[in-house]
Amino acid sequence: MNLAQPLPLRLVMIPVISRLRIGLLLLGVLLLLPGAASAQRTSGRGGSIRGNVILPNGASLNERAKVILQTDRGIRSNVYTDNRGRFQFDQLTPSIYEVVIETDGDRFETAKVTVEVFPGAPAIINVNLKEKKGKESTSAGTVSTGELDTAVPSPAKKEFERATDASKSGKADEAIAHFRKAIALYPQYVKAHNDLGAELLGQGKLDDAAEEFRRAIELDSKAFNPHLNLGIVLVQKHEFLAAAAELKTAVELQPNSPAARLYNGMALAGSNAADDAVRELRTAHELGGPTFAIALFHLGEIYMEKGERLLARQAFQTYLIEAPNDPNAPQARKWLDVLR
Repeated sequence: MNLAQPLPLRLVMIPVISRLRIGLLLLGVLLLLPGAASAQRTSGRGGSIRGNVILPNGASLNERAKVILQTDRGIRSNVYTDNRGRFQFDQLTPSIYEVVIETDGDRFETAKVTVEVFPGAPAIINVNLKEKKGKESTSAGTVSTGELDTAVPSPAKKEFERATDASKSGKADEAIAHFRKAIALYPQYVKAHNDLGAELLGQGKLDDAAEEFRRAIELDSKAFNPHLNLGIVLVQKHEFLAAAAELKTAVELQPNSPAARLYNGMALAGSNAADDAVRELRTAHELGGPTFAIALFHLGEIYMEKGERLLARQAFQTYLIEAPNDPNAPQARKWLDVLR
């Protein structure tokens, strides 16, 4: 699982609190901000879909893939992703659509996401690819031995699958119980340690979550998600220097991960490394686009602290264009009033 959805390793994005005001970052199989309420309004009556295709290791797809838009009446349109896995459909009649991603048939399963389009509003989605069973990852970025562990006994795998299903259904306590059973059956289960930590993180049990992430890292130092998740925990605990160290490793393992760049920027900002934080936050937005508009909000606050009013104003303005109903939007508007 990854990014709060089933993937090889799970990565949960939750709000964190630092000296910057941290907004909500919700990444999943389907990300709607949410529905029309959190979408950017446009001048026309038609809606749109903006999407990102994510590899199983958390990186953006770096090859062309066919994206099919269809309704219950058949195929509506086809486009192809760019070299960062992004795609877009414009001028859509408000309705419910299905987005289908057709990529390397030998490596990945066909991915499908259902999305509702509202008048004058873009629906923003992440579509996460799953590797076909029995296939090892050949996607971009570092793939650890723990991610490809073939020694996991069948009973432990079954408990992991039960945990995954429970997590998808929002049954966190049940998921935690099954993850613990999987680990009891196979203590070296890197993915189970990571995913258990992710569930605990979602419940606000930071110390318990950190323990699971550290155990996963001890078992496999090249596993990307435990480093990222541990960094998130440390940012939330305001342990910014330690967080920056973990997130530096995460960035080295997956340089194209916008989530790693975002949280690394937050950790660096909390460590008073403003220039480095600006670099990472800019990169997070470049890689993730509007899905990571929150990076612009943090940039605006850093620019304000540095006295760079023009840059701060530009960051806040772009943030409000991309995420006008984000929880931090009211504060961004207040800052813009101050900066005028």
